[in-house]
Amino acid sequence: MARRSARVLAEGTDLALIDEEAPIFPISVAAELAGMHPQTLRGYDRLGLVVPSRAKGRGRRYTARDITRLRLVQHLSQEEGINLNGIRRILELESRIDQLTEQVDQLSDAMRRMQDGAGRTDVNYPRVFTAESTGLVHMGRTIVHAQLALPSR
Repeated sequence: MARRSARVLAEGTDLALIDEEAPIFPISVAAELAGMHPQTLRGYDRLGLVVPSRAKGRGRRYTARDITRLRLVQHLSQEEGINLNGIRRILELESRIDQLTEQVDQLSDAMRRMQDGAGRTDVNYPRVFTAESTGLVHMGRTIVHAQLALPSR
């Protein structure tokens, strides 16, 4: 699902609501919006800091999110004095945080659905969770009513 948001990409340039993930800006426009030289963008692409999509003619196409990321790289480099390897690590960690946040959101939604289902009257059986020795967890709806015999002495 593509996010939509209002962004001001360059001073005085309000691009209203655009799809942050749409690869629409060629390198010349992206460089201008980010306040950089196109060669700097090519270098960041080679280093893997900001990797744009490619058009059919192999030209780079940047998204609004890429431009925001370019500005962050520039800020970290020029204002904070962080080298490019440090910036790469920061960007990797931010990406990992985004993935984990998405996973937490999905798990929270699943938990909410389970809790909503537990209050319904059509559910006659309590939930049972079982785990294998490998750590794999299974969720069931029924309880097996079997008695295990204790070993005799």
